[in-house]
Parts: sequence; structure tokens; C-alpha cells
Amino acid sequence: MAPILGIWASGAQPAANATSFESIATTTVGSGGAADVEFTSIPATYTHLQLRAIARTNYSGGVTDTLVIRINSDTGNNYAWHQVGGNGSSAFAQSGTTTNLIYASYIASSTSGTSVFGASIIDILDYANTNKYKTLRNLTGEDRNGGGDLTLGSGLWQNTNAITSIKLTQGEGTSFAQYSHFALYGIKGAA
Repeated sequence: MAPILGIWASGAQPAANATSFESIATTTVGSGGAADVEFTSIPATYTHLQLRAIARTNYSGGVTDTLVIRINSDTGNNYAWHQVGGNGSSAFAQSGTTTNLIYASYIASSTSGTSVFGASIIDILDYANTNKYKTLRNLTGEDRNGGGDLTLGSGLWQNTNAITSIKLTQGEGTSFAQYSHFALYGIKGAA
């Protein structure tokens, strides 16, 4: 029997995984929406961060909007990003360099359909390392009952400062819709 299976079969529980996730903060948008969501005072005690979002916006000009990220209140042209994706019938690729934001992922808009939300997982790698620029990778998708989008992307913040705050806004809309939910996790490094 494999060692891990033997441990479980004996009733003993293995030690906690040293690379586990710990919740840092969560927020759910209330009635009336929210223009932005910001995580502040992020501790430098983890190796990586993961941001999870289930969101939609009030944008009514198309079926998707974009989740926008800015780091440490930096509004300068210190970001780059790229996305590749598809919707079941066509593929796309887009990018931006020397921009003042990261287009992180597609999320649902108000015209996506009743109760449709987009889901995103965004990994922020080595966020506290002051010897390198910060990189993000993301996977996002939304299902509109037979239609939808799936996107894979990355972002770059061209700054060596540790990340202490992350601000989320919309690319086209003016607010996140009620029940949009955002969670920030710290990922511990191997012991």
C-alpha cells in the first residue's frame, strides 16, 4: 500500500501541508453595488497570494466586462498584461504594455443574463520579494447557458516594492453588482 494510503487507512491524519492557503480577507458587495474593492495592509508573511472573484458589473454595452487590477495605488504606466481565450466558436489574443492597469480577466456584465457571474482565480507570485518585478497569472470564465468565455492571462507590475494593497475595478462599468464576492488568500511556502 502507498505510504499516504497506509496513513489514512490506519486512521492517523497526516501533518498539515506547509503550502496551505490561509484566508487574509473577503468581501461581498452589498445592495447598490461598489465602485471598487480594495485589499489593504496585506502582510508580507506569505510566499504568494491568490485572489478569487465571482463577479459581475453594471456595464450594459456588451456581455462581458473586465476585472481591472492596480497595485499599491500605482496609477503610472508601470503595468503590462496579455490574455488568450475563446468562446466556443472563436479565439482571441490581446495585450497591453506600458499601461496604467492590468486587465486581469473577463467577468459578467449586466447583459450577460440574469444571475450570471464570472469566476476568476488570480495568482500573484512572489508578491513580497523586493528583488524582482511582480507577476500575475489568471484563469477566468463565465457560462451564459450555452455561451460564454474562457480566458488565460498574465500581468506584470514593473516595480520591486512588496505588494501591500490591491485595488479592483471594472474596465467598462462603474460598479460591481450586488453579491459579487472577492477573497484574498496567502500561500505559505514550503517549510
